[in-house]
Amino acid sequence: MDVRIKTTDYEITAEVSSYLDQRIAHVEKLLGEEAEGARLEVELGRDAGRPRHDENMWYAEMMVTAPGGMQVRATNRAASINAAIDDVKEEMERQVRREKQVHIRFLRKSGALAKRLMRWE
Repeated sequence: MDVRIKTTDYEITAEVSSYLDQRIAHVEKLLGEEAEGARLEVELGRDAGRPRHDENMWYAEMMVTAPGGMQVRATNRAASINAAIDDVKEEMERQVRREKQVHIRFLRKSGALAKRLMRWE
């Protein structure tokens, strides 16, 4: 998987980098075979549109683009950068699972339709 990390108003540390790598591994495992050709873009930083001392001043954003046309995006804000990474990982996993279910449902319905058409003839 091609991983691109961007930071805004934030210098990424070694601890946060290893923590992010662990969370990215979860998403990569969930993608399965599609992970080989997929691209994951991660953006971390301080939220510029709000007061700098707000309780949710850190944000994390992930976007996955898979070769089959699947494109999933998740954004979250939290009090710490690690909490923002955790929340965005959970949202990303939820959306990827949903996209896979929609794809499987489409394949099953199209197969059932083909079977009905073959019986009718």
